[in-house]
Amino acid sequence: MIEMKVAGIALDAISRNPVVLLRDTDDRRALPIYIGQDQAKSIIGALENQPAPRPLTHDLFVNLIDDWEMTLERIVIHALKDNTFYALLTLSAGETRKELDARPSDAIAIALRLDAPIWVMEEVIADASIPVDRAADEAEKQAFREFISNLSPSDFTQQGGISNDTFEQ
Repeated sequence: MIEMKVAGIALDAISRNPVVLLRDTDDRRALPIYIGQDQAKSIIGALENQPAPRPLTHDLFVNLIDDWEMTLERIVIHALKDNTFYALLTLSAGETRKELDARPSDAIAIALRLDAPIWVMEEVIADASIPVDRAADEAEKQAFREFISNLSPSDFTQQGGISNDTFEQ
């Protein structure tokens, strides 16, 4: 899993739909997730620490967590199926821990209000993220190519205590 932070909310240039943009802590990858208008407003309110005059749905959920003395340990965006992201809220109260299915936009809005970490599975990052630092990505690819080009078959038999006898059984 990769920890990510909310970089902000943007509007898609073509559809004009809001997009929440998550970034990894190294600022190397970004994950855009299309969300609804209400969730965008809620996330912006949390980012700007602007409370609503009356509790909105995400505020109500946070109040419930607080009043029942629960903790939001983290949210995890764990899957991408048919262009739909899936998330889990990990809640705990004492020794009890539960995971609740949630839309990523709702999970993010709640996590921001409770200062809970946002995690994304590597598979989701691989499938849906966009590079932020192309130069660093290219440098990493080049370093890997150089590493591979300098390997010889004997490197595999000498490291980690593996000998040719291991494979002859």
